[in-house]
Amino acid sequence: MNLIVIDATMGVVGRIASYAAKKVLLGNEVIIVNCNDAIVTGPKQALIATYKVKLSYGGTSQKGPYGSKVPERMLRRSVRGMLPWPKPRAREVYHNVQCYNTVPFEYKDKEKLSFKKTMKGKFMSLEQLSKLI
Repeated sequence: MNLIVIDATMGVVGRIASYAAKKVLLGNEVIIVNCNDAIVTGPKQALIATYKVKLSYGGTSQKGPYGSKVPERMLRRSVRGMLPWPKPRAREVYHNVQCYNTVPFEYKDKEKLSFKKTMKGKFMSLEQLSKLI
């Protein structure tokens, strides 16, 4: 099993999630670091409205289920959305995806893949989005 470390700084969430899902299905272990610096593209108000609707799915505020507002869990959930979840294989390999808001000590020296993209349009980081929802 190969270890792949992805640096999510200024990387688009969907691109990172689809790449990570594909590598996990091939049998690799994927570590995503700096999740709070990953970006979501689109107008700010539309992003906030979309994520608020996603958080309100499936229950009341007293009983749950509750959607996560933590950037690392939001990105991990995006990776889960890219996996064929009803199949048992997806549930098995989902444990090989780990997300961190910072770079843990054991991965500081590892070579990291970067999905950095210079953005000109409207976007916001997962950290900003998590504070606003």
